[in-house]
Amino acid sequence: MTFARRPASTTERPKSRDLGQLRRLLGYTRPYRRSIGVAAVATLIAAAFNLVFPQVVGRLIDASFLRIGSADTRVLDRTVIFLIVVFAAQSLFTALQTYLLSRAGEGVVADLRRALYGHLLTLSPKFFEARKTGELTSRLTSDVSTVQGAVSTALAQLFSQTITLVGAVVILLVTNLRLSLVMLAIVPIVVLAAVFFGRMLRKVSREFQDKVAAANGSAEEAISGVRVVQSFTAEALESRRYSDLITESFRVALRRARVRAAFVPSVVFAMFSALGVVLWYGGRLVIAGQLTPGQLIAFLFYTITVATSIGAFTGLVSQFQEALGASSRIFELLDERSDLVEQAAPVPLGTVRGHVTFEDVSFRYGDRGDADILSRIDLDVPPGEIVALVGPSGAGKSTLVTLIPRFYDVTSGRILVDGVDVRDVSLHELRSHVGIVPQETQLFSGTIRENIRYGRPDATNANVEEAARAANAFDFVTAFPDGFDTIVGERGVKLSGGQRQRVAIARALLKNPRVLILDEATSALDSESEALVQDALDRLMHGRTTFVIAHRLSTVRNASRIVVLDGGRVREVGTHDELIASGGLYRDLYDLQFREGAAD
Repeated sequence: MTFARRPASTTERPKSRDLGQLRRLLGYTRPYRRSIGVAAVATLIAAAFNLVFPQVVGRLIDASFLRIGSADTRVLDRTVIFLIVVFAAQSLFTALQTYLLSRAGEGVVADLRRALYGHLLTLSPKFFEARKTGELTSRLTSDVSTVQGAVSTALAQLFSQTITLVGAVVILLVTNLRLSLVMLAIVPIVVLAAVFFGRMLRKVSREFQDKVAAANGSAEEAISGVRVVQSFTAEALESRRYSDLITESFRVALRRARVRAAFVPSVVFAMFSALGVVLWYGGRLVIAGQLTPGQLIAFLFYTITVATSIGAFTGLVSQFQEALGASSRIFELLDERSDLVEQAAPVPLGTVRGHVTFEDVSFRYGDRGDADILSRIDLDVPPGEIVALVGPSGAGKSTLVTLIPRFYDVTSGRILVDGVDVRDVSLHELRSHVGIVPQETQLFSGTIRENIRYGRPDATNANVEEAARAANAFDFVTAFPDGFDTIVGERGVKLSGGQRQRVAIARALLKNPRVLILDEATSALDSESEALVQDALDRLMHGRTTFVIAHRLSTVRNASRIVVLDGGRVREVGTHDELIASGGLYRDLYDLQFREGAAD
């Protein structure tokens, strides 16, 4: 299964896609309906108070003209007090509306991040092989942050400006129809400009997010492999590579800035030109006695309110277009489906004994050519048996064991655990019974205790310490000043290779799996560390079905059986002594290592 983007229907219009995507984005607001409802009422009240202001000012001006030369200021005094009360009430309800909508927006963004991250963890290794980690984290961070503004601040503005605009237009039409039509004649021009510039802005915003994601991916790779970068003195190369990507994103950002720079001032110019026309035409009506000065001033205030609202809408269009560009990238990930299809009613394994069977198994990666990596593998491993997999590099040893926890599906044939096809079992149940100790141990940046407990989150401190003792890790852990609360650093960088391996073994012991996979678990260690780790591995393997991959053939001599792979096929099977006596590939590999060891 490929992870190509789904092509849009050729008959589907961009507008319908935008609306569908916006509806999907706003669908995340459903859990916050109550807060949004209360905020809508608060917005309505705040907008009503905002619309009262021009009316009061207009009447005050008309009353003031009638009292020119009079010392009576009571009307003016009462009006000012009333205005202060209006402003206070408006501020109170605006604050309530802003808080509730911002709270809903922040909740939506948190839910979106949780949904995206949780979904990513369900995708298969094949998906992550085609994506850079930095790109994915960019979507979790910068893309979601772009959406955040749309569903919090912009949502509040949308409510407020819509009510204010509609109310102001209605009052204008009631006040003077002809003058209102003059002012509103400019609106279609503004709407067309908003649609035109908005589509341009969405396209360039998505391109910008893609460029930033590419830069983040490059930086994440270089930072995670900083020792390799420095060992090859490639700092300048990586810096230049990142700089080039940032320069590309900067160029796209400048294009976005040019679109914004042309968009907003154009709308502002159009609206304030309309305001000038209103002043000209309204002044003529006042001179003709068809409009009072107070009504003209009130009309101007409402015109400014309409202009401000439409100007705000143009900004909101920009923000929503950017959010649609970012959300489309988020929804692309949410729409990805794992190639590892699970049954609607999976078969329960029950009490697992650890009987693993390969029946005529073949496998190819698909995206790496049509050649089989494994071809017609037949292997039956009873519960508790230790099977060593050996062979030249590229023989298919690691690929074979990754099929057991179903990181990939076989191309043909089947793999059984206790007689049940692994494709018929839920991934969670299957993998809960499989433990893996790889060559490159992946520890997380928390404490030693947290890393060991990762194997069983509900384990007690006593369970953790017991697992550490069995893994020969207790002594070195307790020698640290903070003991089990020692921070290991990113990927366990503060621990030595042998210490990391023993923590990983303790983690596997705590998980207590029935099937164990050891992939070159001691190949990168010195002799002293290897002895400690091997002793811990012997305890870990006891009573479990174990698959051991090792290049050092001396470490697999005591395996129940040795399976020799070459070219993706099983070439030989037997004990160490049997394979040495047969004089085949295993004997050749063993003699080669013996001679190299003697030469060293």
